[in-house]
Amino acid sequence: AGSGSVAWWRLSPTAPRDDHAVVVQVHGGPHTNAGFGFSFEHQLLAARGYTVVFANPRGSSSYGAEHAATLLGRYGTIDADDVLAVVDHALAGHADPDAPVHLTGGSYGGFMTNWLVGRTDRFRSAVTQRSICNWLSFYGTSDIGYRFAEHEVQGTPWEDLHALWDQSPLKNVADVRTPILIVHAEADHRCPIEQAEQWFVALKRIGAVDTKLVRFPGESHELSRSGRPDRRVRRLDEIVGWFEGHA
Repeated sequence: AGSGSVAWWRLSPTAPRDDHAVVVQVHGGPHTNAGFGFSFEHQLLAARGYTVVFANPRGSSSYGAEHAATLLGRYGTIDADDVLAVVDHALAGHADPDAPVHLTGGSYGGFMTNWLVGRTDRFRSAVTQRSICNWLSFYGTSDIGYRFAEHEVQGTPWEDLHALWDQSPLKNVADVRTPILIVHAEADHRCPIEQAEQWFVALKRIGAVDTKLVRFPGESHELSRSGRPDRRVRRLDEIVGWFEGHA
C-alpha cells in the first residue's frame, strides 16, 4: 500500500485477536528498507493474532538518494510524521479503526520508538530494542558514533550540543505516557548498553509509566539475528508478553 511517497505493508493474522490489535514495526538503519522478505518476528506476531504494519519512512533506502538523505539532521521530524501517517492509513482500512496499536523497532527503529512515545500517547504499549536515546553520549561510546552522529545527526557534542540534544529522545522522556519494555544486549557496541540504562533510569525516576529493562549478557547488536538460540527465544517471549500484558 502507499501513503504519499511512503510504501507500507500490512501482515494480517489468520485468526485475529478479539481486540484486533495492531503492532507497528519500525526498521533499523535508517538507510535500509522493508519489503516482501520473510521476517520471523513479524510472522510470530501475526500468528499470535496481531496485524503487523511496517513501512519505509523517509530516510529508508531503495527510493533514491534524495529520499534517504532528506532525513539528515532532522531525526524525529519528517520520519516520525511518516510513521504516524502510516498508522493513520493502516487503521483507516482496518477491521476496527479504534483497535489498540502497539509499537516496536530496533536500532534506528528503537530510536524511533523512544522518540514517538515522547511525542504521542496513541500507542497502547511499546518495545524499544537496541535503541538510542541520547546522541551526545552515543557520539563517544558507539563503535560508529563519531562518524554516524556527524553525518546523520549533523553535529558534534562540543560544537553542536543543541542539535544533538534536540534530536535525542531523552530530551522528551518526561512526556512519555506509554508503557515501554527496553530490550538490549550488553555487548552491543553499535548502540551501547548505556543508551538503554539512561532511558530506563529516567523512566523509573520519573515514575509515570510501567517500564522494564531486559538485558542479554554476551550478546551483540545482532542478538535478534545471530544470538544464542535460547536468548533469541527469550527476546521474542518478552516482546509478545509485553504486548499481551498491556492489551
